[in-house]
Amino acid sequence: MNNDTPLPTPTMHAQHGRWPQAVSVDDFRRNLAAVHARMAAACQRVGRDPAGVRLLPVSKTKPEASLRLAYAAGCRLLGENKPQEAGRKWEAMADLVDLQWSVIGHLQTNKAKLVARFASEFQALDSLRVAEALERRLQAEGRGLDVFVQVNTSGEASKYGLPPDEVAAFLRQLSAFPALRVRGFMTLALLSAEAVRVRRCFVLLRELRDRLRQDAPPGIGLDELSMGMSGDYEIAIEEGATVVRVGQAIFGARDTPDSHYWPTAQTE
Repeated sequence: MNNDTPLPTPTMHAQHGRWPQAVSVDDFRRNLAAVHARMAAACQRVGRDPAGVRLLPVSKTKPEASLRLAYAAGCRLLGENKPQEAGRKWEAMADLVDLQWSVIGHLQTNKAKLVARFASEFQALDSLRVAEALERRLQAEGRGLDVFVQVNTSGEASKYGLPPDEVAAFLRQLSAFPALRVRGFMTLALLSAEAVRVRRCFVLLRELRDRLRQDAPPGIGLDELSMGMSGDYEIAIEEGATVVRVGQAIFGARDTPDSHYWPTAQTE
């Protein structure tokens, strides 16, 4: 995890949209094993314990039948971008009582009630309005929620997340919301074949976390770094990721374009 001598790990973004579809339990088991093997190899390269990195399979756009195959292959936590889509799947799969849901996409305040009902974690917190809405709904539900603060490390206007220089002040304000259990940060790196540029996003998040963790407000945990997707999770692990969000490498390519799930218009 040394930015001065970056490791020569390439991105796998050339595979974006080309991953083969998983259509059986065996496909899922094989894909999960392959991802875990690459995760372990990335950890070994930088002297990390693989037990310190959690795989979050991302099931967005995939039908219920596909999710049930993933469950049969061992998945017990699934990541979804759109709260309404996640909510529909949660209701349809309520028979799988140990299946949990992580909402990893932008949340509008009018969807906070839904997320407060079923999500086990929310990885895209980037505004006080959303924090207030979640807190109010969680208090009504009588439960808490693990949350990650989303940081825009790429500088792209098309991505959600707080600018790095606004994160410290935002963390101080989050102390007022006891139902939100802050666990760390989340980011989306550049979608680029240039590994050096991708790595830079992950280094920025880790260094920000290390700097702010020294003076984190009471009750604010900054142990977790959710960064890295199918095309770049190995680089993210080399730079300190504790959660990697992998969809296509497990489920297969998506028919729906990414712009549908990572919209360019940041409207509430």
